[in-house]
Amino acid sequence: MGVIDKVAANAAAALADVGDGARILVGGFGVVQGWPTSLIAALRARGVRDLTLICNTPGVGPTSPQILADQIGTLIATFAAYPTRPTPVEAAIKAGKIRLELVPQGTLVERVRAGGAGIPAFFTPTAVGTELATGRETRVFDGREYLLERALPVDYAFLRAARADAFGNLQFHGSQRNFNPVMATAARTVIAEVEEEILPRGAMDPDQVHTSGVFVQRLVRIPPPPEGFWPIPPKRADG
Repeated sequence: MGVIDKVAANAAAALADVGDGARILVGGFGVVQGWPTSLIAALRARGVRDLTLICNTPGVGPTSPQILADQIGTLIATFAAYPTRPTPVEAAIKAGKIRLELVPQGTLVERVRAGGAGIPAFFTPTAVGTELATGRETRVFDGREYLLERALPVDYAFLRAARADAFGNLQFHGSQRNFNPVMATAARTVIAEVEEEILPRGAMDPDQVHTSGVFVQRLVRIPPPPEGFWPIPPKRADG
């Protein structure tokens, strides 16, 4: 049996089979932290439409999912607008061009984890009695009401890792570790961009592996961001 080559020539090659209507998990946390920037840019250049994007937040700035605003059909996120900064995604939501599904952060992670574990749905007390539960199925267990949440299996997961080996074992740095390990389990195809040189198979210390290469299908080597890089757009005039 031959050795499987998981290293793509570039981000565009890694995304060559992503089509219209794809459901994509995007790692990253907060405003600019940990985004798979080269994969997001390649997705923008590919021009596919009606995407379902699932992420903690669409972030802000030219390295975030904001550049995909006119390609997103549905956004599933924990929040989508920033009180001090206007964004293209916020404008598209208000214009009815993007369908927004807001999900509590812990519930979002559990829906992703359930998708990776083959669990179709689960009950949680989170959001019971709020607008997020309106018209949704609930059940009572031991005298407490719970809300039914569906799992989130997806087509692709875009991740950013600090380092990797050729098998696809990944090590994350800082906030990269918040969502990426869970997201890697829920996608049919996991694509990871890697900041450092991709090591030969077996060169990584197993204790430093945060996601096993069995979950990863494609790798892309990218340069790390410049020191002090912080691509934050200006605040609202009235902010």
